[in-house]
Amino acid sequence: MDLFDPIDALLERIRVAASAPRKPVLRVRGSGSKDFHGADLQGEVLDTRALSGIINYEPSELVVTVLAGTPLADVQAALAAAQQYFAFEPPHFGAGTTVGGMVASGLSGPARATAGAVRDFVLGARLVNGLGEHLTFGGQVIKNVAGYDLSRLLCGSWGTLGVITEVSLKVLPVAPAEATLRCTGLGQAAALALLHRWGAQPLPLNASCWVHDDSASPAVDSLYLRLRGAAAALRAAIPRMLDDLHAAGGMAEQMDKAQAALDWQACADQTLPFFTRPPSPQHALWRLSLPQTAPVLDLPYPVMVEWQGAQRWLWAPASAAALMRQAAHAAGGHATLFRTSGAGGEADKSVGVFSPLPPVQRRIQTELQRQFDPHGLFATGRLGMSA
Repeated sequence: MDLFDPIDALLERIRVAASAPRKPVLRVRGSGSKDFHGADLQGEVLDTRALSGIINYEPSELVVTVLAGTPLADVQAALAAAQQYFAFEPPHFGAGTTVGGMVASGLSGPARATAGAVRDFVLGARLVNGLGEHLTFGGQVIKNVAGYDLSRLLCGSWGTLGVITEVSLKVLPVAPAEATLRCTGLGQAAALALLHRWGAQPLPLNASCWVHDDSASPAVDSLYLRLRGAAAALRAAIPRMLDDLHAAGGMAEQMDKAQAALDWQACADQTLPFFTRPPSPQHALWRLSLPQTAPVLDLPYPVMVEWQGAQRWLWAPASAAALMRQAAHAAGGHATLFRTSGAGGEADKSVGVFSPLPPVQRRIQTELQRQFDPHGLFATGRLGMSA
């Protein structure tokens, strides 16, 4: 009989590392679908995929609890069978993406601006820290926290605080109705003006994407709008929004639902032409996180706008880092070198993947890492700073 327990094996490996005279650096990794992101990937790989399986799922409770190495696709299939889903639409970035990687990266898809981020759906988690202690945060019910919610702190930690072993997540029923509108002929400023006006109105707008497609002949500006909610709400909103789009000078229509679903998934997974065809091998993909109401930025680079203006993707050389960060900061946000490509490769990251943290915030983050991982076992440098 196989008595192998992956949790025990994980605990033993970390305890041995913590007691070693010369402490190794351990890099937590699931499928590796997000290995492209982050400042550094040093360290021995600590594979989490043996921690796999759905521990508890009761659709009537709207909560699923899973081991961190469980493939995200498996969990989403189980949810879909019960007409439920993760409303934040996590990107996969490749086959085998795990739930632990989804939480540790904290990345959300097209609906993030209206549905919320990954952290908004984390109810509880278990973590092995740098001392080999198996800690439990939160729980499996929605009202479960008094004080600081440490389980949500793990979102965006990128494995630098420890190894997530288990997570409980809130899920939602699939919306009864959905439709996607596509409008061509609206520039970025006109599209943002409409999105900002609609934001103050009771419309079932769930996701948006504006992109300039120069692969078409002639080049075209396209605005995609996804509506989700009650069927009556969509019936009332669609003609109203189409009228607004036409009045602004665009040509709009309702898309085929099946094709639209594929396009929105491609948007989340960055397989749309905008993401797969950089202007040149010297360009890197930048992510600018801004207030939704930020205006068009005066940057001479190809751009795609999501989240009703709050997330903007640009292809620009790594050498433009100062310009990108200055523009983002002036608009009230920050810029991240999200993915390198072509000739620049890893050398592009020398400009800094993340915007420098203010001194107070950096001190807080450093102290958190020290509390969770006093020996620096998980100090991979992925966040651009050591423990």
